[in-house]
Amino acid sequence: MKKSKLFEPSRREFITRAVPACSVLCLGGGKLLALAPSDNESILQEEKHKFDQEYPTKLTYKQFFATRYGEYIRLARALEKEFGKEKTIELLKKFTAEDMRQYGQTQAEKATDQNLKTYTAQFGNPNAYKNTLTKEVVESTDKAFELKVTECIWATTFLDAKAGDIGYAAVCWGDYAWAEGFNSKIKLVRDKTLMQGHEYCNHRYVWIG
Repeated sequence: MKKSKLFEPSRREFITRAVPACSVLCLGGGKLLALAPSDNESILQEEKHKFDQEYPTKLTYKQFFATRYGEYIRLARALEKEFGKEKTIELLKKFTAEDMRQYGQTQAEKATDQNLKTYTAQFGNPNAYKNTLTKEVVESTDKAFELKVTECIWATTFLDAKAGDIGYAAVCWGDYAWAEGFNSKIKLVRDKTLMQGHEYCNHRYVWIG
């Protein structure tokens, strides 16, 4: 896939990546050029504020997601006790839709065009989501793009916590608004998701222009 600002890490991708180290260039170090890589690393660490040091972790993707979304699930359960399940799910869906529609609009503003192929390139790339999804492109034309997902770390995380309803509202529901935010002529058609207990997700994006 062609590298572009359009395909900066999405909300899903961002939490699966380690925090990058500060660039040597930002420290302006003429003295750094004369030092060995290990010395460079030591100086970088010393010059950073302690709050900006890299957070040490040896968690697997599964452990990281369980930790990251465990707090989210506990909060959602607390909201359910306060407002009821139906109202909580409604609020999660509303927030997710608004968030992902805005993200789609931001992507569109950075893209050279807003056609279907440009939008779905972020899913069709074999390396995209390689540690978090098992996926297969079923169809890819100017008018339709279908992605079959047979493993999803988000679904695994929420289902293991017996919170598939929360996961669907907080993660899956935003996919519709994401596509619409990028271009109102792109429609997501889907009737199966792993999060809802189906054997796979059938994401099908259709150009209705």
